[in-house]
Amino acid sequence: MDTKAYEDRMKKTLAVLDEEFSTIRVGRANPRVLDRLTVNYYGSEVPLNQVGNVTVPEARLLQIAPWETNMLKEIEKAIQSSDLGINPTNDGKVIRLVFPELTEERRKALAKDVKKKGEDSKVSIRNIRRDAMDAFAKAQKKSEITEDDLKVLEKEIQTLTDKYSAELDKKVEAKNKEILTV
Repeated sequence: MDTKAYEDRMKKTLAVLDEEFSTIRVGRANPRVLDRLTVNYYGSEVPLNQVGNVTVPEARLLQIAPWETNMLKEIEKAIQSSDLGINPTNDGKVIRLVFPELTEERRKALAKDVKKKGEDSKVSIRNIRRDAMDAFAKAQKKSEITEDDLKVLEKEIQTLTDKYSAELDKKVEAKNKEILTV
């Protein structure tokens, strides 16, 4: 028996959390906030970053230059119907998204959301630990591993759980600090 598969699952949990954190906007323009948006491209839904070039010319400005000018309206429509809460400005060639400064109230709400996502990820890590402990106990019942092996494996999985929980806490703390810094 091995803890490698469970460690990989814990790593994936952290990767998913990083992905979720990258889509939370914190007053600065980040092209990753557009990753979830899709645009109607001749009848099929295509990720926004595949129909144009997304750049960050200023700290609080995103600029989208579509490869085909007839896509401007579709991109604008996709942004308006999203949960970004930003009105795009279209000058006929590019679309600009100006990110306003976050209010104190909005920062606190985002911080609360970050904490919740962190707590959800912690629950996932604990569930992975529980799955591992169950698998080890079953293997011991079937006499596939000894009782000493069981103790060693349980200790290893607990060590991994502690390690990834601490890493998760650091990520949540760093993201909260980023959000609450004006």
